[in-house]
Amino acid sequence: MSGHVLRIERISPRKGVVEEPEFTTKGYRLGDPALGRHKHHAEHAVHARDLDEVAALIGKGFSLWMGAKGKRASLIAPRSLRIVRSEAVAPRQ
Repeated sequence: MSGHVLRIERISPRKGVVEEPEFTTKGYRLGDPALGRHKHHAEHAVHARDLDEVAALIGKGFSLWMGAKGKRASLIAPRSLRIVRSEAVAPRQ
């Protein structure tokens, strides 16, 4: 995949809300697949500084915390996410 990550969307968002990746003071919060059923625990959170780094981790199987205004954040599996990238432009010869 090429191009800069513009946004990451949930394929089937909760009804009536626009969900966004959760951003904390440490960065975007993800769950490590190696931790199995414990990946959702706060002490095991993995953080990424930008959406390109988030997309790379999602590609490795990490889940992403997503939330909406007035709604609690949920841990979303990689198969339920869509990564939207900018068009990659080939260099001119």
